[in-house]
Amino acid sequence: MGQPAFVPSGHYVVFAGAQRVPQCKALGFSRVRALTQARSRFGSGSLGLVLDAASAMTSKAEQPPPQNRLENRARQGGAGTATDQIVVIGLSHHTASVDLRERLAVPESEWKEAAAVLVEACPSVSEVALLSTCNRFEVYLTCGDTKHGILEVTKYLSQRSGIEIHELRQHLFMLTEEDAIWHLLRVASGLDSLVVGEGQILAQVKRCYEIATENGGMAGKLLTRLFNAAVSAGKRVRTETGIAKGAVSISSAAVELMTVRYTDDILGCSGETPQIESNCLATYLAKSRVCIVGAGTMSRLLVTHLLARGVTDITIVNRSLERAHELLKQFPDVDINVRPLTELIDAIVGADVVFTSTSSREPVLTADMLGPHLEASESVTRSRIFIDISVPRNIAENVSNLSGAHVYNVDDLKAVVARNQLRRRRLIIEAENLLREELRQFRNWQSSLGCIPAITKLQDRAEEIRLEELSKVTGKLSDLTDKEREVVERLTKGIVNKLLHGPLSHLRGLQDVEERRETIKNLESMFRL
Repeated sequence: MGQPAFVPSGHYVVFAGAQRVPQCKALGFSRVRALTQARSRFGSGSLGLVLDAASAMTSKAEQPPPQNRLENRARQGGAGTATDQIVVIGLSHHTASVDLRERLAVPESEWKEAAAVLVEACPSVSEVALLSTCNRFEVYLTCGDTKHGILEVTKYLSQRSGIEIHELRQHLFMLTEEDAIWHLLRVASGLDSLVVGEGQILAQVKRCYEIATENGGMAGKLLTRLFNAAVSAGKRVRTETGIAKGAVSISSAAVELMTVRYTDDILGCSGETPQIESNCLATYLAKSRVCIVGAGTMSRLLVTHLLARGVTDITIVNRSLERAHELLKQFPDVDINVRPLTELIDAIVGADVVFTSTSSREPVLTADMLGPHLEASESVTRSRIFIDISVPRNIAENVSNLSGAHVYNVDDLKAVVARNQLRRRRLIIEAENLLREELRQFRNWQSSLGCIPAITKLQDRAEEIRLEELSKVTGKLSDLTDKEREVVERLTKGIVNKLLHGPLSHLRGLQDVEERRETIKNLESMFRL
């Protein structure tokens, strides 16, 4: 599926086919009207059979008014209207460099709070789910007016990051409705990843779903269903296609980059002949000393791929030694060194290759910190490779100015994974065919939401008729006991529900949009809704 057509307009982007849709009006007034008419006609003493129908609405009416948009949103169940549209605004490795991505990055622990702040700051936005990884920052939202929603979110992101709108807009992508849905399906399946087919993004999308839908999350009906569908689609693609087989991850690509650069950066700079046979290179790699800063999932994968390359002299440096030792338990047959963060400099000085993968918001390594040690007399001839796979970056840009320091980040992995993507084109096509089925199913469900106002009006009309007819015989039923009245109440409700079941089931089951629209029109005409 190609990218949507769009036309710049002021400070926002207007997509072809996007329409401004008015918000739906609240429904359910007919029940209150029926109760009021019955009270006026028969008096308050003969309303035993109709009070239950209004009890839930009375309870809501007695609640204090909400103090802000978030409380009001929680009161309404977090959902927008049936006419809300799905939008995604963000940037990724396709559209922005790592220095721009890190200015918008949000740690996973702050996703829910950041989404709540965004909803409060953007009046047009109904629901929000935020996904921030090393290769992308994306805001999924729903709104009735896409132009205002996009403008508000873009302004908010500009203010939050300190990036001018005109600069930010050059790197943001903005997709609506089917294009936004298709994008998330491809993201969850690993098809939009820097490394096609990598599995970590599916876990990240699943975590985004969990955070957005838990207590205090900003996802309502639309985004909850969308992310649920995306996670299911991602699992299906990985199960039913070969996209996950032989796929490289960010960590494996980083180790591959180390292998590619080792000859020039380490052996070439140390006076060795740059043209090294592959078997000789494997021997050099096996003797290399590697330092990994961090002890998370990415670091665990780094160890796995380093061992596969024959590298065994590995040192893990981490703030929490307990977490580092937990990582070691997964490699019981390997003698991996663990050092506290206070010994970071010593570990780096003794290493040929340094990987960094921490959640720090600030650089862990800077030129001022490393310079005096790396340029010391005993290590002046040493060259080192620094590979930073964190966003925000753990290694400051000025480290590359140090003599013998060769610094790379996640953007430098693109050349390494390009060959992998060429080999996987057939698998991508196969995966996208499955995703089109998932897209079709979600769109059918989404279009069925347009039936909700008609269904509610029909139910309201039926309830109004039921109450009116009951009120006509209230006098004759005045001698009934409470239990007998309850039986009459259940009986009349059951008759109404059975009469409505057929039409409503038929309406919900219609998948053709035009047929559904025509059926709704006929129902409204027949029942005078």
